[in-house]
Order: sequence, then C-alpha cells, then structure tokens
Amino acid sequence: MFDLLSANQLLIKRRKRRIQTTFSSHWLRKYPNLIKEFTPSAINQLWVSDITYWKINTGEHLYISLITDAYSRKIVGYNVADTMEAIQSIAALQMALATLGGVARPKQLIHHSDRGIQYCSIKYVKLLQDNDIKISMTESGDPLENAIAERVNGIIKEEYLNFYETTTLEEAKKQLINAITLYNNDRPHMSISNKTPNRAHQENNKNHQRLWKNYYKNYNTFEKENI
Repeated sequence: MFDLLSANQLLIKRRKRRIQTTFSSHWLRKYPNLIKEFTPSAINQLWVSDITYWKINTGEHLYISLITDAYSRKIVGYNVADTMEAIQSIAALQMALATLGGVARPKQLIHHSDRGIQYCSIKYVKLLQDNDIKISMTESGDPLENAIAERVNGIIKEEYLNFYETTTLEEAKKQLINAITLYNNDRPHMSISNKTPNRAHQENNKNHQRLWKNYYKNYNTFEKENI
C-alpha cells in the first residue's frame, strides 16, 4: 500500500527540521556501527537512543532524550530539559537501566545512537561500559542508520506532544510522562502484530510474530515500516 501511495505522490511529507540536535564534529571517541547485520530477537538486546526538540507555546524549545527497546518498541528511558547537556541524556539512560531491575542482565545488550557529543561524553560512555553494554553509533547522517529511534521521536511529537498547551518546563515534564504512558500502553503497532509496546515487552518473544524488516542491512534502499 505504501509503495502505491508513494508512486502516486500521496504520502505525507515530513516537515523539515530547523533545530540541530546532533553535533558530531568533536574530539571525543566515536564508536563503530554494530547493528548493520543485527536483528533483535527479544527485549533488552538493542536499545536505540536519540534526542529531539519540542517547540512549546512560548516559542522556546525543549529537548527530549528517548531510549527505546528496538524489539518491543517500548520507550524504556526518557527525559526532557531546556538544554542538550549530556547530563540530560544520562538521566534517560539511568531510567532505562533501572528497568532491568534485579533480573539477570542480557548476554548481549547494544546501545545504538548517533555520534552526538552527548552520547560520546565520558560520563555517558562510562555508564554504558560499567553496565557491560556494547556501544554502537551511526556512521553518517543518514536517518535510516537510527530509523527506529527517529520514528518513535516522530510518533511522540506528532501524535501526542503537539496537541498539548505547554508553557513551562514543569508542565512539559508532566505531559511527557502522560504521552509516553499512552504510547507504551495504548498505541498498537502493526510491526509487532498490532500489540502495544508494553504488551510486546511483557510477552518478550512469546506468541510474537515479527512483521518488520531490518533497516540496517542496506541504507541505500528505503524500507518502509508500519510502526
């Protein structure tokens, strides 16, 4: 269906971004992309992370850090702030790590992000390494290298946050919690058998039919996903 719509120029065009949230021209170490041939088969194997901006009613911009489990599409860590300092992304990562609780850590957990300075910062990298999490980063500016994170960013803003009246950071924090609660618990995804992220996460790989393709094998071919 999406191929047919595209061929007839009927797909909705995304609005162009005006705010740059990724600064990768820095001296900090950058890590290779580990997920080109990797497809998660269960939860807590691949977390994807990204930062997006949120323009509120005052005309100001806030910055949201999200960490999503690539298998279940559940947002496991998040934070909103009025700066893009690394400490804000660290808060989202700490929340995601807390979801692991006392359960046995997965044998392989990869954290994938762009090469932004927040993700390359010494404190962020150390927190990943202290928890035996492999570090993976994009190798170019192609959004398909972090497609799931980009898509979830769009869903949270376009289907939830853009409908809120927001004038302060404190309001934004409450509204983000509400939006992510609705997303995780109530929004079904075609890519996970029309389950909600929370249900797919709880069931893990039981009675779960994967319907999505692996974006990461070929960046030159745009593979659409119904998410």
